[in-house]
Amino acid sequence: MADANIFDRLKQDHDTHRQLFDKMADAEREKNEDRLEKLFEQFKVEVSAHAAAEEETLYATMLARPDLREDAQHSVSEHKEIDDYLEELDALKFNGEAWRKKFAEMKKRYLHHIEEEEEEMFPDAAKELTAQDEDRLGKLFAKRKPAELERAQAED
Repeated sequence: MADANIFDRLKQDHDTHRQLFDKMADAEREKNEDRLEKLFEQFKVEVSAHAAAEEETLYATMLARPDLREDAQHSVSEHKEIDDYLEELDALKFNGEAWRKKFAEMKKRYLHHIEEEEEEMFPDAAKELTAQDEDRLGKLFAKRKPAELERAQAED
């Protein structure tokens, strides 16, 4: 993935997040609460780092372009919404009834967000960005993400 553009890198992260949701569902079915909690903690760190690096790279570029600004603002607001869900989940008894309900809401909103990005926002942005822009942003994302992972792990 050394030469992947920004959209490839973001989609790869989205696939990782989908896989984490699948693993959490498996842990829930197996009634393995320890595994579920570890996977949820991993998801929180991963999504936090992903969102920050995405905002610093793709969204920052989109915000500077009038034709893409509205999409970027919408996506930033969805990131904030997911972050709010994660904070609410942290305040609830892990895997209790209220937690499971809130988690299901967050999962639905997050899956909607990444589907919207992949099916609408990324294609729109690709029309406005050059291949060089996409490659440069991909490299910048690859540089920012490890630092954001470190930050997210320290905060968790």
